[in-house]
Amino acid sequence: MARQLGVLNALDGAKTQWYHFTAIVIAGMGFFTDAYDLFCISLVTKLLGRIYYTVEGSKKPGTLPPNVADAVNGVAFCGTLAGQLFFGWLGDKLGRKRVYGITLLLMVFCAVASGLSFGHSAKSVMATLCFFRFWLGFGIGGDYPLSATIMSEYANKKTRGAFVAAVFAMQGFGNLTGGIVAIIVSTAFDHAYNAPSYEVNAAASLPSQADYVWRIIVMFGAIPAALTYYWRMKMPETARYTALVAKNAKQAARDMSKVLQVELEAEVEKTERYSQDPGNSFGLFSKEFRKRHGLHLVGTTVCWFLLDIAFYSQNLFQKDIFSAIGWIPAPESMSAIGEVFKIARAQTLIALCGLIPGYWFTVAFIDILGRFTIQLMGFFFMTVFMFALAIPYHHWTLKENRIGFLVMYSLTFFFANFGPNATTFILPAEIFPARLRSTCHGISAAAGKAGAIVGAFGFLYAAQSTNKDKTDKGYPPGIGVKNSLLMLGGINFLGMLFTLLVPETKGKSLEELTGENEESEQSTGASGFT
Repeated sequence: MARQLGVLNALDGAKTQWYHFTAIVIAGMGFFTDAYDLFCISLVTKLLGRIYYTVEGSKKPGTLPPNVADAVNGVAFCGTLAGQLFFGWLGDKLGRKRVYGITLLLMVFCAVASGLSFGHSAKSVMATLCFFRFWLGFGIGGDYPLSATIMSEYANKKTRGAFVAAVFAMQGFGNLTGGIVAIIVSTAFDHAYNAPSYEVNAAASLPSQADYVWRIIVMFGAIPAALTYYWRMKMPETARYTALVAKNAKQAARDMSKVLQVELEAEVEKTERYSQDPGNSFGLFSKEFRKRHGLHLVGTTVCWFLLDIAFYSQNLFQKDIFSAIGWIPAPESMSAIGEVFKIARAQTLIALCGLIPGYWFTVAFIDILGRFTIQLMGFFFMTVFMFALAIPYHHWTLKENRIGFLVMYSLTFFFANFGPNATTFILPAEIFPARLRSTCHGISAAAGKAGAIVGAFGFLYAAQSTNKDKTDKGYPPGIGVKNSLLMLGGINFLGMLFTLLVPETKGKSLEELTGENEESEQSTGASGFT
């Protein structure tokens, strides 16, 4: 196209309007639910061990066997990876909106079903829970490429980074809400059923109602997803998909005229010329794609993979780290419900001190500093703080230094979110062509979830204590928390290096970045980047 389609120019130049905030809330509530559903399981895994694996008559609380703990913590990530690839591809084939509601319905059903997990034995209950959490993850996976693509295609070019980052920032509130819900539920049951106080012997601290606690916490994730479904179905398809992929200029103009509340011309001839341009038709596995976007895809996938190893390791197993430094007392000194309370309190503090501020710093500064700068800076400081925690690790285990540990640990979360955890989500939604945007974002996000799986399965074993009690229960000798933190610091350093493969996208339209607004004779040799 010699000149950008008018409907796309209108979107790029639109002032911030009410529909922008509506789109942020609608897409963001999906991510709120995603974070809640993925991380709430870490709040109740110790309770599951007590309920289903405490030996009758024993004075020691039960724990999940290593293979069961692996499955419960990691199976949702396996589903998420599959969902990101499948729904990412489907979003480019059928349209963003047509599959957007399916992901929510799947999340609602599987969140409820997870909480209703049944069986005659501990093994069958855990198997049912893992089955439904896999499919819960599958629905969550679809939310990543679809929400990112929809928000980037709706936004104007000056504040696109902030809008997409705001959608992703809802993860922080989902994480925080998980902690708050667990605190409320555990406190309510403690008082309502006269459960033992938080500092009693664990042998007598498992009220029969404890089974309701984890089920309520898990099922609560269905509520925000259900509330969002109606509004998602009312959203029109994005103009970029309708015009550039579906080739329906009239429908794109009609939809965006309602959204922007202006009259827009349906440029049918220009859309037809675009569709006939060979530079706008190459596929994902073509030589032209490798030439234009091959290194970009390597950069987005590897950076997300490395980031998620560190980020999800910290999130899922922060309870083990807090226990290792003595910030959470030994299980024998707490009731089952009291342990949920203290783990939830720790997660809530981390979310308030590190997660949420980091997300919103990104929203505030991403269109000022740029994506590349924030990602590089985030990986750098994550590396610094990981090593600062790991090298003098025994210093932090002293009781008088635990507040310092909490501050340093919160800073790693802050710079993950004011850094690569946000930018790895934003960049794949900007640098690939419209017909491949959702697919490439899904591939990048799936690489991230592969990293989360490495973190979920690998860190569980790596961080295990090497004492005989753990080994006798089937845990292999672990390398300990200190060496695990050292490894995560090295992973973050690699993330800095691979960040050099991703481009800066600040202030450019999506078509400028991908070369989709160029004439045929120019498009075969241009990548859209300078």
